[in-house]
Amino acid sequence: MKTYRFIAVFLLLANAGSASEVSDPNCLLSEMNREIAGVTNHYDELLDVQFETLNQIDRSMLTTLNNCDKVDLLLRKDRVLTEIRILRNDSINEISKIRYLKGLQIIKILYEKVLSLDHHFASVRTFSEINKISNPNQYPEYSKLKEVLAANRERRTAFELTTVLGTNTIVSAIQTFTAMLSSNLTKQEKERELATVECILDFTLRMQNDLNTIYFDTAFLQTSNDKIKEEIESLFRDYTKAIGYSATLESCRINDDWETLIQKMDEYLRKMKGATASSQYKMQVNMEFPVDRLLQFITQYNNHIDQGGKFYEKFKIILNSYENEKQCESKLPPEYTKLKADMDVAINKFNVAYKPVEVNGSKMKEILYGLNEFE
Repeated sequence: MKTYRFIAVFLLLANAGSASEVSDPNCLLSEMNREIAGVTNHYDELLDVQFETLNQIDRSMLTTLNNCDKVDLLLRKDRVLTEIRILRNDSINEISKIRYLKGLQIIKILYEKVLSLDHHFASVRTFSEINKISNPNQYPEYSKLKEVLAANRERRTAFELTTVLGTNTIVSAIQTFTAMLSSNLTKQEKERELATVECILDFTLRMQNDLNTIYFDTAFLQTSNDKIKEEIESLFRDYTKAIGYSATLESCRINDDWETLIQKMDEYLRKMKGATASSQYKMQVNMEFPVDRLLQFITQYNNHIDQGGKFYEKFKIILNSYENEKQCESKLPPEYTKLKADMDVAINKFNVAYKPVEVNGSKMKEILYGLNEFE
């Protein structure tokens, strides 16, 4: 029987896939389809030989008159039917193994993508720079203006803002204008001082709410990514529990323990091979069910990536919405320009590095049932 040779081949393929630099789950799905087609063709050839033998036996039984020969033919026919049943069962098992192992590789790739997204959201510039570019108090020109006004204020009517109100952008701007109107500066001095901060005030007052939207939406995306990370770690536990692997996905990744996982799979396959018919069926179901869970997770992952891409498209529109950008171009903070460039990079990542997994239509059938409707 050539089944054991195929088991060894597929285990080697799984090891090679785990060690390779394949980072696109869609490529793995294509590999899976080719391997399934190879197994299907191989067993079809073996079955064709058995069916041809069966046909020859049936023809011989029609022409044979000797009872002893008929008994021999009936025994041969029974052995051939048994072999056909074994080949069909082996074919189903081999296809299940391919889907299971490829699913495991897809989990590994998607986990890396989720971790990369986690790093992306944690380090994205909005978290450290939104306050810097949306609050005029963070600009040295504005701080200098407040110092000038403090030195030239009318003592009888002047007042200092509290610590809380002093950090409020709108209240601070109103207090600055009030102080300027009541200051001892001449009209020309007031106009000159105002000209140094007019773009800063216009930009921060117009864009503050929009920039805060980017900040909070990014925080929301990071929280969503945390949930996706928990989901794939839970999926891995369910996926590997049947074969007796107990380490977490994080531990497996950190310790590069994929080889041990494949060895557990090899042991499980040997047990399944020697099990009774009912036990073998149960063990096969234990391999099939996690594949369905994987598809459910892929749907969640795809929705998460689609959502993230749409959010960043919205962020790009928001950042390009400042209507006085041309007039104030030389006065705008460099972080604003950098933030816009970061959005383009992020959008590209969502379209390329984190792109959804193509499992709709025919590919869904191939993963679930091992069927290729174009064969």
